[in-house]
Amino acid sequence: MGVVQGYDKYAFEPFAVTVDLAVLTVRSGALQVLLVERGQEPYAGRWALPGGFVRPDESAEDAALRELAEETGLTDVSGLHLEQLGTYSDPGRDPRMRVVSVAFAALLPDPPEPQGGGDAAQARWVPYDSAGPLAFDHDRMLADAHRRLGAELEHTCVAAAFCPPEFTLGELQQVYETVWGTTLDRPNFRRKVLATPDFVAPVPGAARLTGGRGKPAALYRSGGATALHPPLLRPATEGRSR
Repeated sequence: MGVVQGYDKYAFEPFAVTVDLAVLTVRSGALQVLLVERGQEPYAGRWALPGGFVRPDESAEDAALRELAEETGLTDVSGLHLEQLGTYSDPGRDPRMRVVSVAFAALLPDPPEPQGGGDAAQARWVPYDSAGPLAFDHDRMLADAHRRLGAELEHTCVAAAFCPPEFTLGELQQVYETVWGTTLDRPNFRRKVLATPDFVAPVPGAARLTGGRGKPAALYRSGGATALHPPLLRPATEGRSR
């Protein structure tokens, strides 16, 4: 990159850019978030979202994946659904200096147990409802990620990102119920899913026992659609905030 003649790069006070990741999954029938225990000041010993500083030679997306691997040991993220959540830039959000954070929301199906590394003393999956208070402004980031996810489930096919490559409709329904915090009518849910073009595709001849005395449940995989038409709206009585 060339130098722009006459431009003084020291004319403005420098500041740092970080990335933070709100990584969510469904484990043991509950919505869980990936947290790390900070091993250094500020907030040493406090729980936080994984993240760190963006290096001069990398994009925010590359920094997010690097920090995820370094602080949690999760290097095999082939099923990771990663999207930018927002920019958090309150001047006092970091006591060290002016730091602007690019936050990401991430979904990871069937994740392994994490292992702390880098400047993280440990890492673990924590139920969403018991996460916090977190360091920095990470409570706000996590709440924003949850709201985003709840809305996206209504209008997109992202729920399948929480499922294994082949899943039952019951497993897909559990994702909606877990994220929305409500119980859905099974026949109605099944009818809506199967009536939505390319939401799911049947796996020919495949089935899975799901417990009880019923017959094995048919297996499906994600279809080619990315948006739901019509949307699959959550019940009107469901609360929209954490």
